[in-house]
Amino acid sequence: MSDPILIVLHQEHSTPGRVGRLLRERGFALDIRRPPLGEALPKDLSRHHAMVVFGGPQSANDPEDWIKAETDLLGRASADGARVLGLCLGAQMMIRAYGGQVATHPEGRAEIGYYPVQPTQAGAKLADAHANPWPRTVYQWHREGWFDLPKGLEALVSGGDFEQQAFRIGENAFGLQFHPEVTYAMMCRWTVRAHERMQMPGAKPRHEHLSGWFEYDPAVRRWLDGFLDHWAGRPA
Repeated sequence: MSDPILIVLHQEHSTPGRVGRLLRERGFALDIRRPPLGEALPKDLSRHHAMVVFGGPQSANDPEDWIKAETDLLGRASADGARVLGLCLGAQMMIRAYGGQVATHPEGRAEIGYYPVQPTQAGAKLADAHANPWPRTVYQWHREGWFDLPKGLEALVSGGDFEQQAFRIGENAFGLQFHPEVTYAMMCRWTVRAHERMQMPGAKPRHEHLSGWFEYDPAVRRWLDGFLDHWAGRPA
């Protein structure tokens, strides 16, 4: 039986969304852990095929012990060449693991909604190699994420208010500021339960989130499907 994929979530009712569904469709079992609720992480990924760390309301700068343990595991695993994917908070923890600093935008701006992005030269080369073009408009939900890439990290996608949108460590570890895992139902929940975030400078109103789904999500879905084929492969 193949090793499961470690899924790290940060709230009681969070789900791995579309990423989890696509991994299950590929035949992977998911080992779901929620460190803020006291569920311990493994010491390493020797018994896991890969690791996906999702977003959450916490900050990568928070002092809690579980934040440090999770950040340390991300750093060790990516340095060892393991398959690692960090989404939003997960990507910011990867930056911290490599000695970088994560901050809010200097003008207090946030990205809440759909925003345009573009691949770097390295990102375009990677997309060409796998015949899998990056989506040009992606769903965001963050107010932190202002950072420079530490040494050893390669920029793949850039944006406007927050320049670093996707990066790679070696061949198997990727960090994304945006949220390709989001389903329409998740978007509806987020925009209701955290509606106050849409009042932040730079945030988009709720109706643009919902209409943007139908305009932009098909490209995100196609990209994610191709990305997971390359990154996760299939169970042994």
